[in-house]
Amino acid sequence: MNKPHMQNNPNGRLTLVDVLRMLVSDDILDKLQAEKLYKDRKLDSSNLHPLVVIGEQKWKSLKPPNKVLTLEILCAWLAQHAGLDYYPIDPLKLDFGSAAKIISQAYAERLRIMPIAAKNGEAIIATTEPFSTDWIADLERVLKMKIKLVMANPLEISRYLPEIYNLANAMNAADLAKAGQIVGVQNFEQLIELGKDKNLDANEQHVVNIVDWLFKYAFEQRASDIHLEPRRNMGIMRFRIDGVLHQVYQLPPNIMNAITSRIKLLGRMDMVEKRRPQDGRIKTLSSEGQEIELRLSTMPTAFGEKMVMRIFAPEVSAQDFLALGFTTTQSDTWNTWTKAPNGIILVTGPTGSGKTTTLYATLRRLASPEVNVCTVEDPIEMVEPLFNQMQVQANIGLNFAAGIRTMMRQDPDIIMVGEIRDLETADMAIQAALTGHLVLSTLHTNDAPSTITRLLDLGVPSYLIHSTVLGIMAQRLVRTLCPNCKAPEAIEPSQWDALIGPYNLPKPAHIYKAVGCSECRNTGFKGRSGIYEMLTMTPALRKLITPETDLTQLTKLARKEGIQPLVINGAEKVAAGMTTIDELLKVAPPLDSE
Repeated sequence: MNKPHMQNNPNGRLTLVDVLRMLVSDDILDKLQAEKLYKDRKLDSSNLHPLVVIGEQKWKSLKPPNKVLTLEILCAWLAQHAGLDYYPIDPLKLDFGSAAKIISQAYAERLRIMPIAAKNGEAIIATTEPFSTDWIADLERVLKMKIKLVMANPLEISRYLPEIYNLANAMNAADLAKAGQIVGVQNFEQLIELGKDKNLDANEQHVVNIVDWLFKYAFEQRASDIHLEPRRNMGIMRFRIDGVLHQVYQLPPNIMNAITSRIKLLGRMDMVEKRRPQDGRIKTLSSEGQEIELRLSTMPTAFGEKMVMRIFAPEVSAQDFLALGFTTTQSDTWNTWTKAPNGIILVTGPTGSGKTTTLYATLRRLASPEVNVCTVEDPIEMVEPLFNQMQVQANIGLNFAAGIRTMMRQDPDIIMVGEIRDLETADMAIQAALTGHLVLSTLHTNDAPSTITRLLDLGVPSYLIHSTVLGIMAQRLVRTLCPNCKAPEAIEPSQWDALIGPYNLPKPAHIYKAVGCSECRNTGFKGRSGIYEMLTMTPALRKLITPETDLTQLTKLARKEGIQPLVINGAEKVAAGMTTIDELLKVAPPLDSE
């Protein structure tokens, strides 16, 4: 579209009156509404961008479907007016290093622009002033690059612009400190000097800044894990968000080493030892002041130490069971099991399926001043003041079985065992249940019925399984659809029938598919929810548990007794528009293979 006439503003900068006039002429805003806002803000000296001022009003568009004029919608509208693409800024996709080299911070702030990336002779630059373009020709001449202009959200630019330069400056300063400020290699001695592993002081301020930035971004982006992975010529930083890894940044190897050393220092790990795996933990605060715990693990690889940090936000395990994805019936069943005075409750599923979160949420609910809750874990996932927690230490012979043996002399009411891995641990857990304690633990099995055969395989006598196991719950995590952008789609009857098999679940009128928007980083998914399979030990099932238990018969009877398989619980979530069939089948075993 043509450049609008900029009132009293020859440099092409937008004023509030310009934007209001454009909105009224597009039949999006009422003229009286626009005039009132202009009069109210005439004397305002806050220097806010006109789109921010209008977005704050939360007006509804006069055009159907009459959406609220959010800042994002207004930015997309203005971009269309200016013939530009709208670019939602995703900090995970910003190339900080190359972006900061395009233009200086002062130049960017003066023109209200932000460098995004530079590649293949083209520089992508985001602007908040799409009609102020006089600077483009000069910059193209200086950079000897073509400039592609995109429109971005003014609040995002004002937020991320300083961070691009702060991080790039910290990286450069750390890099220079590491390389001894030697830029070229003139002779053989300098080459030797460069090749030496001169460890950058882990407390060096630039590295501290980079580590603080790393944690801040991980918390903001809802990451569950941070991976720092050394490669031959670079280090790669990745975040796991909703179960999927996203590459965030590439770092020079020396800075990666310095970051790893700084984090090892914070986690009270041996900074010199790089050949042996180590574990550590850090407690820190998010920008909102919320306490967050990180569990650290290092592993020696071909190119140096790889570090993974698992992030535990206490509010996740503080959620009630319905927020974790339980149905009301499942929540009632779980509460019935956990109110029993003694017995064993088992939670099964692969690594990363939310078993620890379920157990911590349960123990938090059970831990009252009248009971003694003790746990033995490897390692302690989250330090919780309500429990007495003990960590397994194999190097001094303190394994799970020895831990349970110790706990039995500590007058416990409820015991949580991190994992049953062998017969000795299983035996001790069963002894604890037989002597009047409630025991909660985890196992790695595919579904609930196969847990029985796993215990038999470990060597647990069938009569002890009869008398101690109260219930078994298998669980998985599925990504949930982003509520902001999910869209309905038709479902074929054959597709639904193949999913639910013999179960009589009514076919929904439609299901939803993932679309992708800036809210969910164009993945179509935001957050995760649990799906559960709960097997209550009934007298009929106990009769089937013998040394020669047939898993197929056991599964058949369990279904007859009312167990809802994982895939069926997931199908209910698909019908409710929470997730997709593909997402469900990625994590839940289909009926015919159970």
